[in-house]
Amino acid sequence: MRHYFKYTLFGILFLYILFCQSCMTMRMTTKETNTYFDTLKIPFISITLKVDAHEMHYIQTGNADKPTLFFVHGSPGSWDAYKSYLSDSLLLKKYRMIAIDRPGFGNSNFGVAEDLPTQAHIIEAFVTQIDNHQPIVLIGHSLGGPVIVKMATDNPTLFQHLVVLAGAIDPKAETPEIWRSIIMSKPLRYLIPGALRPANDELWWLKGDLVAMEPDLKKITADVVIIHGTKDPLVPYKNMAFMNKTFVHAKSIQNISIENANHFIPWEHFGLIRDALLQMKLTQP
Repeated sequence: MRHYFKYTLFGILFLYILFCQSCMTMRMTTKETNTYFDTLKIPFISITLKVDAHEMHYIQTGNADKPTLFFVHGSPGSWDAYKSYLSDSLLLKKYRMIAIDRPGFGNSNFGVAEDLPTQAHIIEAFVTQIDNHQPIVLIGHSLGGPVIVKMATDNPTLFQHLVVLAGAIDPKAETPEIWRSIIMSKPLRYLIPGALRPANDELWWLKGDLVAMEPDLKKITADVVIIHGTKDPLVPYKNMAFMNKTFVHAKSIQNISIENANHFIPWEHFGLIRDALLQMKLTQP
């Protein structure tokens, strides 16, 4: 009976590890993606490009000759966090829209986490490859916020607008849980399912990455829109004040506070964010 129990326990553990490798990917399958856009009768492109030996997968909709809305998701996540924007009839008329799978997520080197400077470098190189010589608007939610901010500090003249949605930019507001570093070690990390593993890694690194980025925030020269919920339990609302204080050379800063809103504003306040994107005034580079 003792041996039976031991083998049963090992079997359960083995099956759980298999589950961790294959489940909770938090991404749409090719079939689900095709069904979504085909049902709405919206033409789309789904491509994976090689960028500095990294795979970068993205979805594109809209007019290829128009200015670009460039969407960067949070942690964890994938391009489909923005599928409602990619399929919105008003946005489709005005923009080319691209939503990426960030490095480590979706179909972009899934499971391999990268720190903030590396992600920004990869995505900047990707932007160069798909550039259509029209204005580019970066939109980042949650951890996607510091990614687009880092991109704007690296290449201040490349991006006309930043739209930071509940973005974690203030290093003092980050309080990384010590358990994250513990479960990053082998073999514990293999017990974390799917996309939660790279998410855990990058969230543990984030505070240090933000500390390193803070002196460069003065390099941002774009027009900035900051949208944040006043009751965000995951990324404190005080990030808005921090950005207003440190983006000293931004061309303009527009603050949109959503009273009593939580962290999930891209979905729960879609209309407000969509309207802010429609109202942006862009100039030819």
